[in-house]
Amino acid sequence: MIFRSNIEPSCSYCKHGCQVSPDRVACIKRGIVFIYDACPKFAYDPLKRRPERPRKLVISDKDEPFTL
Repeated sequence: MIFRSNIEPSCSYCKHGCQVSPDRVACIKRGIVFIYDACPKFAYDPLKRRPERPRKLVISDKDEPFTL
């Protein structure tokens, strides 16, 4: 979920940073840092975060139809 309360801080979705390469963020407070760094000035920006994709439904290979 995007708005859960226990989000681990990361510069990749902080409002003070802007991603400049696949593994670097330009931070207003700290300069160029890695995307998984975090500092006490972390401020969550939900529009920058990409949530995990939902897991795929595993369907068994049974030949019999579903019944109740």
